[in-house]
Amino acid sequence: MLAGIGTQPDRPAGRRQHLLATPVGQFAQARGLAVTKPDSVNTPAFLDPLRELTPDLIVVVSFGQILKHELLHLSDFGCLNVHASLLPRHRGASPVNAVILAGDTETGVSFMRMDAGLDTGPVYRVLQLPLTGAETAPELEERLARLAAEHIGACVWDVCRGGLQPVAQAPDGATCAKKLKKEDGVLDWCQPAHVLERRVRGLQPWPRAFIRVPTGNAVRRVQIVRAGVADVVGPVVVPGTVLEAGKTGWVVGCGSGALRLLRVVPEGRHEMDAAEFLRGCPVPAGTNLAMAHVNGDGATEIK
Repeated sequence: MLAGIGTQPDRPAGRRQHLLATPVGQFAQARGLAVTKPDSVNTPAFLDPLRELTPDLIVVVSFGQILKHELLHLSDFGCLNVHASLLPRHRGASPVNAVILAGDTETGVSFMRMDAGLDTGPVYRVLQLPLTGAETAPELEERLARLAAEHIGACVWDVCRGGLQPVAQAPDGATCAKKLKKEDGVLDWCQPAHVLERRVRGLQPWPRAFIRVPTGNAVRRVQIVRAGVADVVGPVVVPGTVLEAGKTGWVVGCGSGALRLLRVVPEGRHEMDAAEFLRGCPVPAGTNLAMAHVNGDGATEIK
């Protein structure tokens, strides 16, 4: 039986900054379910009522607050966390993005008993999911969410009623998926094309990969929504050099290989095909976008 629901407080969202409930909050509200929205889950204001519910197990999914010792040990079976990776690989805040950025061929969901560490607790069950190499982060997140939802009920039952015991994580192979920052979106043209293509997919919907493009006397920030590794044969060029720009496409040389830009979002505009952008903002072949990026960011050194 579901004893209670907790989620993060409503946050300002959109241009008008109206308060918006989390997806869990919206789900509960639509079904008339009571939901608690604590600023901190480690205060008596939250812990005391929770203790009165005498829960067997507390399930934590993408909650975003650190759970301290008292909460971790409040229920008979502790706290079960649903983590979107094959632990111990990609512990941390952004495992779905990290899987794509690393070029992994598979990922999955780990049902874990939480401890005081960062996703270091013993694991009850692991569900594997093969990757195609074409997923964006939102697409992969949805697939993993569905996979977890299909199996979480059985896992909870097995933990609380079936005697399922967690197994310690492997002592090696651990990696950390750091919290993403806005500056992580910049594309470094010195990297190989296949690495940049993964960044375009893996950094959606935020911070989203972006480049700087010279437009007259200014430099324009352009987000990259979709890109592919270009099949280009030719001499080695300085990374960031535009090889093609027109009806045939927008191809930029990289540290190795070249990247074909397909869908973009210019600063202050809507999403469009790269060819449409080039019609309104020509970028001649031979232009060096790496230099434009450095100048646009105000850096004092040239890569």
